[in-house]
Amino acid sequence: MADGYNQRNVIAVTFPEEASAYEALSRLKDLDSRGDIDIHGAAVVARQQDGTIAEKDEFGEDSYEGTAGGGLIGLLIGVLGGPLGVLIGGAAGVLVGSLFDSDDDDETDSVLSQISNAIRVGPPGLLTDVSEPGPEAVDAVMAHLNGTVLRRSFNDVETEVAEAEDAQRAAKKKARHELRESREKKQKTDVDAKIAELKSKLHRHKKTGTPAS
Repeated sequence: MADGYNQRNVIAVTFPEEASAYEALSRLKDLDSRGDIDIHGAAVVARQQDGTIAEKDEFGEDSYEGTAGGGLIGLLIGVLGGPLGVLIGGAAGVLVGSLFDSDDDDETDSVLSQISNAIRVGPPGLLTDVSEPGPEAVDAVMAHLNGTVLRRSFNDVETEVAEAEDAQRAAKKKARHELRESREKKQKTDVDAKIAELKSKLHRHKKTGTPAS
């Protein structure tokens, strides 16, 4: 059956009920054991109020990676639950825009921002890295559990995860630059205001003939 796995995708699923994510993971394991799909890593995750992501349950290949935390899903959770995840989606669900594309249009958003926005504060969701012959098997399971599926190419996700550190560094640098500019503008404004105040005092004193204090 391995030859039939012609698509490798990262799938994010959200559910209206907490128990559904755990049931979905169990059903994915069944699909994997029957050879319908090949799971490389999967995790039930929950977005906390502070924007971090807690891993509630996991499943991974019996390989050198060991668990989901050792593969792409583990790296993805680390990125989405860190400062970059808050910037591109985060607990508040505020989409700043893609750090990887010049266009902020929804159709050109980075896949990381899309996945980050899918994992919001509320009932746990499911993240999985899976090889599948098509979307039908996984989608049927998720539909039965009222899950909302976001499916993105493994290669696209892997590429952006690899670039995440550089993007985060660039975002921090930009934030520091803007804060410094804001501080310098405030200082200049304060200085200008003080000079204007002194000139006004001097002008009044000259008109009244009293010495400036």
